[in-house]
Amino acid sequence: MATEKINILIVEDESIVALDLATALHQDGYEVIGIADHAEAAIRLFAVHAVDIVLMDIHLAGPKDGIDTVADLMKIRKTPVIYLTAFTDHATVERVKPTYPAAFLAKPYQVSNVRIAIELALHNFAVSAAPARILLDETPLPASTKEPILQMGDCAFVKYNYQFVKVPLADILFVAADSNHINLHTSDKKFVLRLSLSQLFDRLIFDRLIRIHRSYAVNIDAIQSFTEQKVLTGKGELPIGRNYKKDFLKRCDFR
Repeated sequence: MATEKINILIVEDESIVALDLATALHQDGYEVIGIADHAEAAIRLFAVHAVDIVLMDIHLAGPKDGIDTVADLMKIRKTPVIYLTAFTDHATVERVKPTYPAAFLAKPYQVSNVRIAIELALHNFAVSAAPARILLDETPLPASTKEPILQMGDCAFVKYNYQFVKVPLADILFVAADSNHINLHTSDKKFVLRLSLSQLFDRLIFDRLIRIHRSYAVNIDAIQSFTEQKVLTGKGELPIGRNYKKDFLKRCDFR
């Protein structure tokens, strides 16, 4: 598959609340990989699944509450967490702060607010995890862009139909620039993003993607054959620009 759904783990001790939330998220196109009502189950699910977002209640069954559980999860790997809880007292908020949550939503909450929190959580986590050269980039995207692509590890999160979808970087075949847009191609999808090819390279760290023309970049691993004028991928031919030929041939170890 060239795209994957964003995986969400729900940790909630009220089964009706958890199921209602899971249903709403499924309808929005997210993948709920599991529902846990206590710390042990949450840790087990988190350890075996590629979880992108954790939705965490603070009151849980068992000796550990949600805050303790988040601390245990973060020892496995860093992942954005959104607290959904009825506990909003000062002492609880102070305990939550050291876990650096992406959001803290008080019950009863609106599903629309959860959707917004998920998108912001992905954005903020991607930015905080980005290399320094991205964080220091002072060339902003146009206001209308609203960050159409984010990177977390070896996956890109691409804005598609008003939500982010997960695209493994290795599944990107090539990128074609068209005016003030780029078309990002995988084996079975095309994503149209409002940014330039240069801005894409500023925001995406993927050394297999190389620029071969002012309007084209290609995944080296997607090249089936090439000449000095063009490369052939499974989705057609791409031109090699004169100014990019030397670097391309060097990257392909062609002498």
